[in-house]
Amino acid sequence: MIIKEIISKEYLTKSKLPASDYVINPYIGCPHGCKYCYASFMKRFTGHTEDWGTFTDIKRSQKKINLKKISKKKIFLSSVTDCYNPLEEKYRLTRKILEQLVTSDCELSISTKSKLILRDIDLLKKIKNLTVSMSINTLDEDFRRDMDNTCTIEERLNTLKELHDNGIYTVLFMSPIFPFITEWKKIIESSKDYIDEYWFENLNLRGQYKTYIMNYIKGKYPQYYDNYVNIYIKKDKKYWNELANEINNYCEKNDIKYINYFYHEELVKNKKEKQKI
Repeated sequence: MIIKEIISKEYLTKSKLPASDYVINPYIGCPHGCKYCYASFMKRFTGHTEDWGTFTDIKRSQKKINLKKISKKKIFLSSVTDCYNPLEEKYRLTRKILEQLVTSDCELSISTKSKLILRDIDLLKKIKNLTVSMSINTLDEDFRRDMDNTCTIEERLNTLKELHDNGIYTVLFMSPIFPFITEWKKIIESSKDYIDEYWFENLNLRGQYKTYIMNYIKGKYPQYYDNYVNIYIKKDKKYWNELANEINNYCEKNDIKYINYFYHEELVKNKKEKQKI
């Protein structure tokens, strides 16, 4: 792991995401090295040529977060890194940020794959309007190990349960859903007693990792390879449209609170149009 400390003007950045006004990313890069990570595009803007998952920049900023600026706004921590990656245990950037946000009236959403978030449960319990989401897209540990270097699925589920038991609003972010591999109903059934809301996002393949994932499917799940070619090479949207309807109908029938992010580009477009009004 290549680690270096850099100076950042501030942590707060205007967000282009559909569900947030600002994002905070305490790190550049991520040791989790998820094979499907869309954030690998950050290499183009940071001068990094190393493989994704092999470098992390520690962002140092002396500028305090402007609480007036984020009043009543939606803040996302984090969008292109995991704010609770293993380096957080040493550098504690996320904890220092949370210490500033404790008195804020913003709507804070934290996304992670790490049980390290439980270290800060004392602060989390003090924050108003807090949502914690954890990404889980499989119950199969073999598949999980092939895809990332972070906590086990059992540890993630246990973390969500402990957060829920401490009165924190929990979201299981089923992302990214791998066609024919992610058993989304089983994931819901195994976690519904302590999950307040589910978010769903489909697997998008682009950039450098598209070839890797396609080769992985061809070698590990050859029975699905033709389907992946149809979805990702021929751009057939039938599978996603049918799955989106199935998920929506299932959640509504079973009174499950959810958000479907399958149509991410449309959500971003709608946000931009609203901002013009």
